[in-house]
Amino acid sequence: MHRARTVLKQIVPLKPHLGLERFAPWCYPAEGAVAVLWKSQIHQKRHYNAPVATEPFLNGSSSAYVEEMYNAWLRDPKSVHVSWDSFFRSTSAGAAPGQAYSPPPSLAQAPRNTVPISALAPFIGGGHASLTSHVDEKVIDDHLAVQAIIRSYQARGHHVAAVDPLEINYGDLHGGYQKGKGAPPELVVRNYMLEEKDMDRVFKLPSTTFIGGKDKALPLREILNRLENAYCRHIGVEFMFINSLEQCNWIRQKFETPGIMEVDNEQKRLNLARLTRATGFEAFLARKWSSEKRFGLEGCEILIPAMKQIIDKSTELGVESIVMGMPHRGRLNVLANVCRKPLEQIFTQFAALEAADDGSGDVKYHLGTYIERLNRVTNKNIRLAVVANPSHLEAVDPVVQGKTRAEQFYRGDGEGKKVMSMLLHGDAAFCGQGIVYETFHLADLPDYTTHGTIHIVVNNQIGFTTDPRHSRSSPYCTDVARVVNAPIFHVNSDDPESVMHVCNVAAEWRSTFHKDVVVDIVCYRRNGHNEIDEPMFTQPLMYRKIRNTKPGLDKYADRLISEGVVTPEEVKDVRDKYDKICEEAYTNARKETHIKYKDWLDSPWSGFFEGKDPLKVSPTGLKEDTLVHIGKRFSSPPPNAAEFVIHRGLERIMKARMEMVENRTVDWALGEAMAFGSLLKEGIHVRLSGQDVERGTFSHRHHVLHHQNVDKATYRPLCFLYPDQAPYTVCNSSLSEFGVLGFELGYSMTNPNALVCWEAQFGDFNNTAQCIIDQFISSGQAKWVRQSGLVMLNPHGLEGMGPEHSSGRVERFLQMSSDDPDYFPPESEEFAVRQLHDINWIVANCSTPANYFHILRRQIALPFRKPLILLTPKSLLRHPEAKSSFDLMVEGTEFLRLIPEEGPAAGNPDAVKKVVFCSGKVFYDLKKSRDEKKLTNDIAIARVEQISPFPFDLVKKECAKYPNASLVWAQEEHKNQGPWTYVQPRFSTALNDTRDIVYAGRPTAASPATGSKMTHLRELNQLLEDALAL
Repeated sequence: MHRARTVLKQIVPLKPHLGLERFAPWCYPAEGAVAVLWKSQIHQKRHYNAPVATEPFLNGSSSAYVEEMYNAWLRDPKSVHVSWDSFFRSTSAGAAPGQAYSPPPSLAQAPRNTVPISALAPFIGGGHASLTSHVDEKVIDDHLAVQAIIRSYQARGHHVAAVDPLEINYGDLHGGYQKGKGAPPELVVRNYMLEEKDMDRVFKLPSTTFIGGKDKALPLREILNRLENAYCRHIGVEFMFINSLEQCNWIRQKFETPGIMEVDNEQKRLNLARLTRATGFEAFLARKWSSEKRFGLEGCEILIPAMKQIIDKSTELGVESIVMGMPHRGRLNVLANVCRKPLEQIFTQFAALEAADDGSGDVKYHLGTYIERLNRVTNKNIRLAVVANPSHLEAVDPVVQGKTRAEQFYRGDGEGKKVMSMLLHGDAAFCGQGIVYETFHLADLPDYTTHGTIHIVVNNQIGFTTDPRHSRSSPYCTDVARVVNAPIFHVNSDDPESVMHVCNVAAEWRSTFHKDVVVDIVCYRRNGHNEIDEPMFTQPLMYRKIRNTKPGLDKYADRLISEGVVTPEEVKDVRDKYDKICEEAYTNARKETHIKYKDWLDSPWSGFFEGKDPLKVSPTGLKEDTLVHIGKRFSSPPPNAAEFVIHRGLERIMKARMEMVENRTVDWALGEAMAFGSLLKEGIHVRLSGQDVERGTFSHRHHVLHHQNVDKATYRPLCFLYPDQAPYTVCNSSLSEFGVLGFELGYSMTNPNALVCWEAQFGDFNNTAQCIIDQFISSGQAKWVRQSGLVMLNPHGLEGMGPEHSSGRVERFLQMSSDDPDYFPPESEEFAVRQLHDINWIVANCSTPANYFHILRRQIALPFRKPLILLTPKSLLRHPEAKSSFDLMVEGTEFLRLIPEEGPAAGNPDAVKKVVFCSGKVFYDLKKSRDEKKLTNDIAIARVEQISPFPFDLVKKECAKYPNASLVWAQEEHKNQGPWTYVQPRFSTALNDTRDIVYAGRPTAASPATGSKMTHLRELNQLLEDALAL
């Protein structure tokens, strides 16, 4: 310390303000490099043979050394190491305490996103020593400003990108980019901008940009120019809301890297050829059928090359099958030029021909298709399916996702590398329809994800006649996609090369990250909503602009001719060639005499119908050993039960189940498990999906057991019944009916050898999915010859729980049943199965677990597939009488469409005064009341289990058995609801109008049920009185 003071005394004459009293703070400063160094080294072992430059100084042992160095420096500054020279110079120049020492340059790499200050040396002049002694704050501020400018282009450049081919304010919701002259727009850079004099200054580029390529630094003018080209020309990129740095950097690299958008001449010619075909197809249809609605693609013909580019890139990356959903605009063009469906089949749809097969058909721009073909660009086989859809825009989205997920499942494609979905949208529907949001929210759910969907928006900037400013509140129609961190690429449809670039990036993104991505093709609609609609009524200025806009094909052809890529003759030759192809197909189509609906099937089940008797049903009864085995496995805790802690309440439930198995009986949950388990044993995949289905809304199912002490530790008994069984999936869904029911429908369309069930939390909530029920499930086969064996489970029953927890709205399903109330089919052995074959769906309300067991198994035993609408119980789940014996489930038993009276009344039918027909839970109320009134000999009660198709033959037989009895239909639903309006005319037909049937039940009402418990009980008592009155 004494020697250090001696050194200081020699320095003081040079710098008088550095007095002795400041010696200690100078030696041990509060902050700065020396302090940190000193603190970090004070307790470390000292190595005296270390190199001078790294020796920690100003500690106790080095003061003599400091003095020696200082004296040598005074004699000759060059005689000491450069770091000492720098130190003593800085001290003499009046450096603040802690600022005189400059550490030697490090060979270690700078940490991520940090830049050593020395790296800025080239941009501010001077050597290392002067840098550390005094860095100009403006230099750092300017570098930070440049970083902020780069970030602002990445985050907000899309606001001013020239993506609108009409050059009107894009979407009416934010201004367009004005030719990019002068300073960058304030909307993008806000207040970060430097001055004109800074334009030629060179700035180091941060690690969050790729505009430099191999250059680490660029002049500001060049930085701005490259950012403008990347983010403000014909592509607007929205991605900075994504919360993954890796994903953001990946996108930056795809758009910022110099030269990344350069295209070779071969690709340009391919773009031109594809655009020519897309344009030529619409022109041909317009010429041949000028007054027909076809919802053409004029104004967005680039969609066809865009889709083909995505398919090319995806097949190159390993995709083998693509499932597509789209609205009606451009559909025929997609079928012709993307799927390459034979043109003859498309053209015959314009001729008014008779159909050669069954069904009512649909308009040509709703039809789907399935094609397997060679992709000429990648030389790989590709399967393309376009799913048929109704006019309800976006309703097809979840159906496509379900179909895709199923195809991935059956192929064992757990990462979505082989099968992908592509969804097309219109701008107004994409932001207007809630189903889009519901579908997006399935994107990352483990049992619903399709591992990334490519969304393409055909953005006409108008919805029928409504401007964007009246059809959405967000700046873009695509903002809904931000909820799942999907990058969004807005692109100008009149720049084919930009469109192809974003399509390549979208396909690569999906392949790399397996997440959704949106391509927003900003275009226009050259005609009105359809070809015979007049748009000038409502958008006069927009359509004046459109009339004066050259078609995209002409613009691109002119550009390629001016670049010398093609000649005008070549352009004409490509056009004429495609026109000739269309003419030949047109000539062939005129020879056709019929259209075939099956040509348009989107989900063919190869091998399913071949070699089958279309009216032969496999048996649904089982060997008792199988029932016992499944029952015991289902009732047992996991094999490692010692470690797996089950809830005590569940232990009681499982013990009760085991006792039932030993007593040869089943309740509802056990009957269902035996149906599922036996199908799994037969190799049939079973999937049960919906809100809270794992436990069951009413805590009765318990298909997933949870470890009480370990998170995510679960056991699924039905997955471990047999070593070689089919997989069982049971999954709680998101709180969505429309989206999830659509998804399960799509799943059921893919493979007929699977039982796919969707359960509503309460049957009352199925009306949120009414669109899927009406447009797809009830009419799908008639419109699109497409079968589905989907099972809808709707908990139903008036039990005093109020208007929204009482009714599965059976009347709506029955109203849509396609059987004729006035037609009694010919009676034969195949009566029941023929009825099922001819109807659009099956509606049933089972009252016993055995019947529930059989009807589920019958779904797979049938030689065809029909949707099954099941009204399922609530209180019956635990009702002591709602149990079935194994005797009703073993071999030789089957589903009972009608359960006749089995009590004393059946023994003496002539004495019976009244026959009460009913369906479902109300049977148990009627039976209890009848027993209390001691009317078991006077009144027979029959249960109609399958309401539709109506069991005419069994109703006729049951009525004939009781010739002296009056007939009553009893139901717990109100008179204008429930089955009454459906069964009344059918009873008349079954009885050939010889006997009347009267109604007993609640009177008509607007609401499905009362909210008052007292009123409910009063109504129930009145119902029982009316039904059992003699």
